Amino acid sequence: MDVIELLPRLHLLRFPVGQAYLWRDGGELTLVDAGPAGSGAPIAEAVTALGRHPRDVRRIVLTHFHEDHAGGAGEFAALSGAEVLVHRLDAPVVRGDAPGPPPLFEDWELPLHEQAVKLLPEGDFARPRQVTEVSGGDVLDMGGGAQIVHVPGHTHGSIALHLPEQGVLFTGDTVAASPVDGTVMPGVFNLDRAQVLAACLRLAELDADVACFGHGDPVTGQAARALRSAALGRPAWAVF
Repeated sequence: MDVIELLPRLHLLRFPVGQAYLWRDGGELTLVDAGPAGSGAPIAEAVTALGRHPRDVRRIVLTHFHEDHAGGAGEFAALSGAEVLVHRLDAPVVRGDAPGPPPLFEDWELPLHEQAVKLLPEGDFARPRQVTEVSGGDVLDMGGGAQIVHVPGHTHGSIALHLPEQGVLFTGDTVAASPVDGTVMPGVFNLDRAQVLAACLRLAELDADVACFGHGDPVTGQAARALRSAALGRPAWAVF
């Protein structure tokens, strides 16, 4: 797992598939997404290498239920005691109470999905013992007030996390960036692509300066412009 400093208070944690983010408020840390199954211990090691203790991570905010984002949540929560937060519509899937609806793949997405699956651990992942359900409009005590933005389309309960005072936006898989040239685009493997395009426009209106994606390099300047471009629905390619 690669650990990359994006801002003095923000680090990217990159896994073989997908990525998570670590945000710092003084002595308190927030983890946004938790990587695939098996990521709990590597995340704890990364936190320790940054001079902090896993118990300093007070919350894990999941942008959606997919295993490359939620798979490590139960493991790391058990290690750290962190609270796991997820939108109420995705919470039953994260808890293991209900199956998650499969994406409606476009033809060109199928080989991308096959490639991603090969990089993920086999079998189910450890479920968090408890989750806290959130909804759009809720505000979390981090970054001066982090706003939960409900952006259905990738999953029914997909959320973005907006820190207005910091100009930072975590988009989850609603938005991605190409590994080829960094072009920002709508995410793939969606339930409803039209909703995802609408969500891209909504996120662009937040006028964030920094945008952190579930896949691909973050944009660390004038992110709103890139998000508006993504909402136009440019052709996508591999994002893993």
